[in-house]
Amino acid sequence: MTKKVAVLAVNPVNGFGLFQYLEAFFENGIPFKTFSVAPTTHIKTNSGISLQTDDVVANLKGHENEYDALVFACGDAMPKFGENAGTPENQDMLAVIKAFGDNDKLIAGHCAGALLFDSAGIANGKQVALHPYIKAAVKSAIGTDEQSIVDGNIYTAQTENTVWTLIPKLLDALK
Repeated sequence: MTKKVAVLAVNPVNGFGLFQYLEAFFENGIPFKTFSVAPTTHIKTNSGISLQTDDVVANLKGHENEYDALVFACGDAMPKFGENAGTPENQDMLAVIKAFGDNDKLIAGHCAGALLFDSAGIANGKQVALHPYIKAAVKSAIGTDEQSIVDGNIYTAQTENTVWTLIPKLLDALK
């Protein structure tokens, strides 16, 4: 049975990373819904392209049981997250990530995704691939130099340039 995926897209999102996930899901018949980590469904890529997501992360909170997997699409997330960590949408994002992790659902992400999984407390003792610049920032996860890695229910890739190494593993788990 194909699994249903909730995709978190930060604002601004890295379009190259996001579109790799979405294209793979579309081409493989995997149902998904996009949620902006923003007050509205209107977001942009970090290159300025306007996008509209299906919904906002606030409306995913409390409905995590309707999905089998969560994908975090990074972008200029960490600088923006650092500036706005206390905003409702960022707090909702962390709560959603934690809820998926606490229920041992499949969670995937690239770049700073592993750092957010670590911050939410769901990657404790798990190996993760993450952007080399933030490797030292993880506290409970084990940062690696791998392009991508799967450890239990956590699927991570270093950057949008290595998501392609994660996609086949992710598709196998979602089919």
